[in-house]
Amino acid sequence: MPTIQIPPFLQPGDKIGIVAPASAIHYDDILPGISLFRDKWKLKVVEGKTLKSSYNQFSATDEDRIADLQAMLDDPSIKAIIAARGGYGCSRIIDRLDFTDFIKSPKWIVGFSDLTAILSQLYQLGYASVHAPMAKSITQEGAEKAAESLRSILFGELPGYSVEPNPLNRNGSAVAEIVGGNLCLLAHLIGSNTQIDTEGKILFIEDLNEYLYNLDRMMIQMKRAGKLSHLAGLIVGQFTDMKDNSTPSFGKTAYEIIHEHVAEYDYPVSFNFPVGHVADNRAIAVGMNAYLDVNKEGVELHFLSSAPTII
Repeated sequence: MPTIQIPPFLQPGDKIGIVAPASAIHYDDILPGISLFRDKWKLKVVEGKTLKSSYNQFSATDEDRIADLQAMLDDPSIKAIIAARGGYGCSRIIDRLDFTDFIKSPKWIVGFSDLTAILSQLYQLGYASVHAPMAKSITQEGAEKAAESLRSILFGELPGYSVEPNPLNRNGSAVAEIVGGNLCLLAHLIGSNTQIDTEGKILFIEDLNEYLYNLDRMMIQMKRAGKLSHLAGLIVGQFTDMKDNSTPSFGKTAYEIIHEHVAEYDYPVSFNFPVGHVADNRAIAVGMNAYLDVNKEGVELHFLSSAPTII
């Protein structure tokens, strides 16, 4: 695994790109986000062609989504790319993206959910990225702290997070690179060139709208693939709108399922962390070194490039 490189932090007046590399987006849904970036963050916004197109459930054909994102990756004047939304589609295009010009002029890539595939690819290439709210979700009610956390990371004012304790937590501390994202994507990436090496890392996971038995299956897959056995720490984010069988019930909650599968290990574990498909989806700088401390008073997480500011 190469040394992780941190793209240049943003400054007011920098140019960013907004694209929809996965599912289709209603353009009006991202106008408040574009306004935030332009008017409050003082950034110049370049809008991708995929923001106003659609092809079945996707924002465009694979070829057009590749071309739109590739143009942003190749343009050295664009200092960050923020996805409009997730959904589904990044896995269809990830192996056809060319990062040659990106490597010559690295930039921040921002997204979560389906964007986990792209963030994981960047980590494999040795570049940090940001798991964070996207243009569609960043201005929703309750997202104020999440939005500020993304702004802080992009502008080099790295945030620290303080979280309430949870009965399922396992105390301990760790300093390590932080990796992760959507659990479904992480499980599906196993065996591909984009799978992440979790050994010695702080892993964070989250998911949405899955059956509990499928969550159990994904945790088993991660465990069988060796992705859970040698972690420095585990951050369990939000598992939103999970579904149970009508009858009989699976019999455990999402957090109980995860707790069971990591019970044999001794690394620190934090449950109910504000990351995932919720309004308060705090930004995580994937690939950066982070400090995680889980104790009876609560949980602290901060990134190790500057003194943290608790928000």
